[in-house]
Amino acid sequence: MTHTRVLIIGSGPSGLTAAIYTARAQLQPIVIEGEPSSTTDQPGGQLMLTTEIENFPGFPEAITGPELMTRMRAQAQRFGADLRTTKVTKIDATVRPFRIWVTEDGDEPSLTADAVIVATGARSLMMGVPGEERLLSHGLSTCATCDGFFFRGQDIAVIGGGDSAMEEALFLTRFASSVTVVHRRDTLRASKIMQERAFAHEKIRFVWNAQATEVLGDDRVSGLALRDTVTGEESVLNVTGIFVAIGHVPNTTVVSDIVEVYDGGYVRTGPGSYTSIDGIFAAGDVQDHVYRQAITSAGSGCVAAIDAERWLEAQGL
Repeated sequence: MTHTRVLIIGSGPSGLTAAIYTARAQLQPIVIEGEPSSTTDQPGGQLMLTTEIENFPGFPEAITGPELMTRMRAQAQRFGADLRTTKVTKIDATVRPFRIWVTEDGDEPSLTADAVIVATGARSLMMGVPGEERLLSHGLSTCATCDGFFFRGQDIAVIGGGDSAMEEALFLTRFASSVTVVHRRDTLRASKIMQERAFAHEKIRFVWNAQATEVLGDDRVSGLALRDTVTGEESVLNVTGIFVAIGHVPNTTVVSDIVEVYDGGYVRTGPGSYTSIDGIFAAGDVQDHVYRQAITSAGSGCVAAIDAERWLEAQGL
């Protein structure tokens, strides 16, 4: 059984930033990256699905998501972080040090850790229609703040009817020629004030009682196939960009029955990155339902690393 002072679960911006900081502090962290076949905690996180990143400081010429994560990974390894491509399946938080099972383990755990940083991220809910996965990051996005700039002068669609969808639609009006909100019902779930703002905007229009059936296009999005949920009539919405805004789900399966979570499933933290369990910290999108940016995720990874380092020192570990 291997023991580590700090175990980091997740290898997105928050997990790798935490790895860089804890490794430089001589804590010799073990990082559980995730499994390549996993849709919830793949190595590198959601940025592995992002083509160009223009808003991460230090890269005026832009950088691809996979390249950024490759650089972060190499930097963590440079300082001695032990990165392992596997998946945490169970944590026993009733004993100290914590006991951790990974995919290859049977009845007995293979790891113990004095402190754990949970950086498992979150995933966007998707429509589940043909063409969606293939054209993700090729005209289809789940983050207007991240990608809106690339759609200047284009006609784009936003899928959803809640506050997030209205926020995305309003933000996208800064760039797009038109924004069409596609909603499967005839009323929105968004708050009254967000509805009023969207209805009042001259660039935003609505397609009601419509369900997406296919994302069209070969190399780039060229349209969105729709079906009327009342009449069954089929149509095509001519857009070159699609933003899916039907919600996010934090990847908390391994800790949801251990630490306190909010109603939406996100890990409750505070002060800093502390969770409800002493010695377990959380960073990145798994505890952030507001900002969900690469830079804020990296920043929270730094916070978690410093919190964990100080906690270990206070515990004499």
